[in-house]
Order: sequence, then C-alpha cells, then structure tokens
Amino acid sequence: MLELSAAFQLIVAVSVFFVWTLRYDNVVKEFNEFGYSDLLRNFVGAFKISSSVLLLAGIWYNDLILFGSVSMAFFMFCAQLSHLKIKNPISKLLPSLIFLLMSLYISAFNSGLI
Repeated sequence: MLELSAAFQLIVAVSVFFVWTLRYDNVVKEFNEFGYSDLLRNFVGAFKISSSVLLLAGIWYNDLILFGSVSMAFFMFCAQLSHLKIKNPISKLLPSLIFLLMSLYISAFNSGLI
C-alpha cells in the first residue's frame, strides 16, 4: 500500500506540474470557458504547483503529504464542479476525477484511515 500511495503521489504531482507548465495554453482556454478571471487562474496554478511540490517532497518527508494531498483533492473537486457547471462531456471530467480519487487515497492512507 505504501508503494501505491507513493506512485499516486508521483503521478498526480508530475501530471499537474506538466499541465500547469507545458500545457498552460490549454489551462488558459479552460479557465476562459469557465468564465474565471486571470487572477483566479494564477492563484489556482500557484497552489496546484505548490501542492505538487509537497506531494513530491512527501516521498522523503512524510509530514508534507497530508497538506499536499488534501489541497490537491480540494482543487480537483473544484475542477469537477467547474466542468459540471459548463456541462463538459465526461472525457473532460475524467482526468480531474481520477486525480481527485488518487489524492483522496493518498490522504486516507497517510492519515491512517486505510
């Protein structure tokens, strides 16, 4: 189970970092579709990247995992609400749903719930 949690940490962190850096043009497009401001987009990006760093660092420093995973789960839940708000197809909801579930697993495992 420890290996699964660490794998999820790595997958979520690297994927989110990739999207918010190398695929930033897509993020801009999505936030415009959602009707959100540039300020909110930048705030979310800074916190998602910070959460990614915490998840990565948590592989070596366990005390960082819970904050990184809970904050990432929060942002992925908000992404779900945003996609539902504009009635995106399931294909658009799926990535953030998978990352939400992974983040919840990381949180539950590292807090001793499972």
